[in-house]
Amino acid sequence: MPASGGPSPALAALLARGALLAPLSGVTDLHMRRIARRLGATATVSEMVAAEDFARGTEEARLRAEGEGVLPHVVQLAGCDPHWMAQGARLAEANGADVIDVNMGCPAKAVTGGQAGSALMRDLDHAERLLAAVRAAVAVPVTVKMRLGWDDATRNAPDLARRAERLGYAAVTVHGRTRQQFYTGRADWAAIRAVARAVTIPVVANGDVASLEDARACLRESGADAVMIGRAAVGRPWLVGAVAAGLAGETPAAPDSGARAELAAEHYDGLLALYGTRMGVRHARKHLAAYADHAGGLSAPERARLVTTTDPDEASRLLRRAFEGSPARSAKQAARPEHRAA
Repeated sequence: MPASGGPSPALAALLARGALLAPLSGVTDLHMRRIARRLGATATVSEMVAAEDFARGTEEARLRAEGEGVLPHVVQLAGCDPHWMAQGARLAEANGADVIDVNMGCPAKAVTGGQAGSALMRDLDHAERLLAAVRAAVAVPVTVKMRLGWDDATRNAPDLARRAERLGYAAVTVHGRTRQQFYTGRADWAAIRAVARAVTIPVVANGDVASLEDARACLRESGADAVMIGRAAVGRPWLVGAVAAGLAGETPAAPDSGARAELAAEHYDGLLALYGTRMGVRHARKHLAAYADHAGGLSAPERARLVTTTDPDEASRLLRRAFEGSPARSAKQAARPEHRAA
């Protein structure tokens, strides 16, 4: 019988108001996670990995689940079949995962159409069978990420969290929106409090946390133990560590423009090495755009060239140029709360 899932060295920091990098499909690749963790993120979570594809050995799933150099190594699995979820969890554990996270929150139609992700919140009995299969398959801690519910009429996150706790899950993460909201409006941090009251295991609050001020407000309103930062960290992987430091009462040391340029270049070069030049250039475009937008040093034509060129040398040159920036723009950004946190 696998060991009970509970507080472990990989999750102990959750008990002390940490900040985690959220799993973002197609975004939180190995190198983004490495950078965020090195710069102080409490933990990072892999991209969503399709459990059946992973168990069957597809290359894309393998790359998404890669975690070399990232500790703790948290792999998020998605699927709707208990057999394949268990198989994927066993493989992830065998490949060095410290924690398995189960995706019950993804709102994408491609995922929910297959009855995975947040679609599982429409049938909690089936969701529980899936959770039980994963828990029974591995000895490492298991966690689950969910939304408030499928829609406003079925905000059943507290019930799902209680079921997970009974099965021995170590923590739950709640995005403060229903599936039907997708990413519209503002995340309802206060609604997460019902989950925090329903269980005794750590609760992580997710949704619209973009600064230290946001994180503090989110923890206050939600009653959660930690926050998870997703979209706000794209192009700013150092943000998560800065928020974690602030929550710990430390003064975050924000990387200057030169250091940020080096980190962006490290990320880009890492993607080329991980995926190969042809695929890596395409995979990197969303990151290049985000780095350039936050840096602010490119003209519109230069930005367009950055995200369309297939020449890695040209992309690297433009990426570094983006961080040269204009003093006026940098000063304006520094006055905004999310940039004070970073």
